[in-house]
Amino acid sequence: MNIDWQNLGFGYMKTDYRFVSNFKDGKWDEGKMTTDDKVVINESAGVLQYAQTCFEGMKAYRTIDNRVVCFRPDLNASRMADSCRRLEMPVFPENRFIEAVKQVVEKNIDYVPPYGSGASLYLRPYMFGSNPVLGVKPATEFEFRIFASPVGPYFKGGAKPIILRVPDFDRAAPLGTGHVKAGLNYAMSLHAIVDAHNQGYNENMYLDSATRTKIEETGGANIIFVTKDNKVVTPKSPTILPSITRRSLMVVAEKYLGLKTEEREIHIEELKDFKECALCGTAAVLSPVGKVADHGKVIEFPSGMEKPGEITQKLYDTLTGIQMGKIEPPEGWIYEIKPSAVSV
Repeated sequence: MNIDWQNLGFGYMKTDYRFVSNFKDGKWDEGKMTTDDKVVINESAGVLQYAQTCFEGMKAYRTIDNRVVCFRPDLNASRMADSCRRLEMPVFPENRFIEAVKQVVEKNIDYVPPYGSGASLYLRPYMFGSNPVLGVKPATEFEFRIFASPVGPYFKGGAKPIILRVPDFDRAAPLGTGHVKAGLNYAMSLHAIVDAHNQGYNENMYLDSATRTKIEETGGANIIFVTKDNKVVTPKSPTILPSITRRSLMVVAEKYLGLKTEEREIHIEELKDFKECALCGTAAVLSPVGKVADHGKVIEFPSGMEKPGEITQKLYDTLTGIQMGKIEPPEGWIYEIKPSAVSV
């Protein structure tokens, strides 16, 4: 396979197989693998008219001993189930979700990048309302799919610290859908991220929309901070998406690095008190932040713009070490994809 693994960007590349299952008459069909990458739906499908869709993001890796593994897919299955309930969509059974993930990886095994390349096989499970609706109401038929695409780093330049800005836009309403992985959350962030890029920033650091005083997350990742006494702190809010990477990093900080951790409300005025900041998520893994621009005021973290801070680097090395098979994982974190047939 002629792929330049070392220079992959974070973009879509068609692979050979994807999984599809349809919900009709109150039940899911058996599902199947297909080589067809086209989705055909009615012009009045629920997803097109009222954005009834949710998705997940996860990765498969090749470990140091050449095993192919996925990282905590059970949490992706659980989070997608939560998204479906909030969006009035049928839950795709969590055990079948994991089996479908395994089968997609197995069928596209040649697209899993080699160990040490810095690349991975990104997996995108998603669901959408597929039957025609015109009045404002949930669809009654749905399609669940998973496709795969080999990807490189989410942010170009690898571990070089990025610059955030505090925008004049809100990410999520207090009782809205910020805590689930709904497509509509990302649609509303597109203008804000384009505007940020046009202004020379890498991402937006959103504040809570009720008071605009507390830090929440960015458009595509959770945020973690490191205090001057090496405590790892992350924002707490009912409108933040529960990042699987962030939850894993908090365990890594406490159990592997012996650091204190805390999830709490973080006010924007506290930025100057932290020594490190980073974005975390499946796509970004852990991306260091060097500066935050807040309406003419720039806060530069002591870790600087040249390289990740000491704790950020240790967190990254430990988490990726677990994912790549170099460090013993907590029980249940690593799912190996073996070359045997899987029934979905």
